[in-house]
Amino acid sequence: MDITTLAIFVEVMRRGSFAAVAKDRNLDPSSISRLIAGLEDELGLRLFQRSTRRLAATEAGRIYFERTEPLLEELARASQSARDVSITPSGNLRVSTTVAFGQLCIVPLIAEFRQRYPNLSLELLLTDVNLDLIGERIDVAIRLGPRLDLGYVGARLFSTRYRVCASPAYVAREGMPHSPAHLSDRDCVAFALPGFADRWLFRRASGEVTEVPIKSNLKLSSALAIRRCALDGLAPALLAHWTIDADLANGSLVDLFPHYGVTATDFDTAAWILYPSRSYLPLKVRTFVDFVREHLRRYEPG
Repeated sequence: MDITTLAIFVEVMRRGSFAAVAKDRNLDPSSISRLIAGLEDELGLRLFQRSTRRLAATEAGRIYFERTEPLLEELARASQSARDVSITPSGNLRVSTTVAFGQLCIVPLIAEFRQRYPNLSLELLLTDVNLDLIGERIDVAIRLGPRLDLGYVGARLFSTRYRVCASPAYVAREGMPHSPAHLSDRDCVAFALPGFADRWLFRRASGEVTEVPIKSNLKLSSALAIRRCALDGLAPALLAHWTIDADLANGSLVDLFPHYGVTATDFDTAAWILYPSRSYLPLKVRTFVDFVREHLRRYEPG
């Protein structure tokens, strides 16, 4: 048997499909099936139970997978370590993050990143769906939430702070709300997500938390769209600080409650950088992680 056949076997176990692996490798599904059949003949074991509807690993297949997967990872690490002796990072780097975070925080860094590392090819996948890092062959993901995703390795990039903001034109037209409770009498722009559109939480410096019911006749699934509506003076909006810091600084938006902490779900949220490997980071991944952490530390709230 060769390493390529073992790698294909591991991929089939992870994906649960000959066709998915064949598509990833730009091969015919029948060629993947023949390779696995040849491996089974060589081992004298049935690794998969096949039917027209599904593919399932046998007990022997699962045991073989558990022993071969770490061996292949160790071989990959050994090869990568040897290549990392060279100073210049190279190869293809697949990065995933949300549409808003990517456009506002990552895309502005691409020109400098490409200039600094011209031998690295970058694929930036902007989607609000949490992709499977292993299944989609993603090297690095940046995700937003209260905690690190289980099953992945990574670190907190910076803490997220939410602000309730509105445009100066809105404040001039409707007046500044005197307290968070006054938002209950106003229409707000809200995320079309569970828990985001019916109430917001406000925390005083003393730690006291007040729940304020929110009325919203405009719900959107995009942070960029909500920001646009706030800038256009439609209504107050709850947005992450990295979305609106520049707008607050130049006066395009006003922080309605600067002395409160605000959230819709959890006060302790953050931007996380994740990668699938538990024991070794390829040079190209370390390069991107270090670059991003260097440039995004400015978003850490003071």
